[in-house]
Amino acid sequence: MISHSSRPGYPFMRLGIIGGGQLGRMMASQAKQMGFFVAVLDPTPNSPAGQFADVEIVGDFYDPEKLQELIHCSEVATYDLEHIDAAFLKKLSAETGFRIHPAPQLLETIQDKLKQKELFARHGIPTPRFEQADKIDLAICSRFGFPVVQKLRFGGYDGRGVKVLPTPDEVTAALSGASILEEYVAFEKELAVMVARGANGETKCYPVVEMQFAAMGNILEILIAPARIEPHVQRRAQEIGVACVEALQGVGAFGVELFLAPSGKLWVNEIAPRPHNSGHYTIEACVTSQFEQHLRAITGLPLGATQLLQPAVMLNLLGEPNFSGPPMLEGWEEILAIPNLSFHWYGKTETRPLRKMGHVTILNENIDAALQHARRVKEILKIKA
Repeated sequence: MISHSSRPGYPFMRLGIIGGGQLGRMMASQAKQMGFFVAVLDPTPNSPAGQFADVEIVGDFYDPEKLQELIHCSEVATYDLEHIDAAFLKKLSAETGFRIHPAPQLLETIQDKLKQKELFARHGIPTPRFEQADKIDLAICSRFGFPVVQKLRFGGYDGRGVKVLPTPDEVTAALSGASILEEYVAFEKELAVMVARGANGETKCYPVVEMQFAAMGNILEILIAPARIEPHVQRRAQEIGVACVEALQGVGAFGVELFLAPSGKLWVNEIAPRPHNSGHYTIEACVTSQFEQHLRAITGLPLGATQLLQPAVMLNLLGEPNFSGPPMLEGWEEILAIPNLSFHWYGKTETRPLRKMGHVTILNENIDAALQHARRVKEILKIKA
């Protein structure tokens, strides 16, 4: 914990980031703005985050020597993805007292969707009915009825590792691997809320946002802030988000995804123990971005204000189907002429179909107008190779 009576000398904090993707990039950029030293570990040289770092360590997320190298040049460490060696980090933290936030034991829970759901159930957090299913067959699916949702317990992200089995005939097409089965929820909207929690238990919520997903790949495409929901639904979603993070005793910024049923009931889908795609709009639209808030939380600084300054729509910029290789942008200058548009490029050297290559955020007091601009960007801007 940083002492309020101390006067830190530059750099004000030495930060280690496990993961060099776009989340790490935006975290590193914010950390440099705040006067931090930044070290990044990623398997790819010149990774998106490494381009902003003081030190880039090239290595695997499960390599003990590389993880220790990162820790040795840091005062506190965090991560921008879940698929890292939580067991080793837990051991290292226990033996040395080194600060890793969110905590490695929390990460172990999040990495296993069964443990994550069991935690929600123990704390009375509303989540669709689920059951462990290491083997998917007609008998276990029939206990839920059809359609039913299969989720791999480990390794899924951005729609991968999730499969809806619509009829008994589709059971043979189930994914291979340890899984959970989950009741299919007919929802009206998919929502998300960013929640930040400090080591002292202080919590702050951002506005609830509405998510629209690409038909291909089930990847977030358009985000609307604030969500077009009733005030009581907004309050309830924030309460549930806080309950999730407190159940985990989390420190940092967390993305909580929810389903809104036509009845008005809310169900938790999943939680991400890090800044999240649904929080990118906060860079321009909120007093404190999710990335600054995450850094404040994990370093023991006071949390920042979360007010929405202006409504916003965010659009993910995805690689075009059938193109792989060094990225080429079509329509870039045209979209930059759109009023109140902020363009973010992630510095990836290769595009692939549906790969997240960047995003734009459009501020406008009129959400419908911002949505029209976002759809225009989608029509105009093409990322090819």
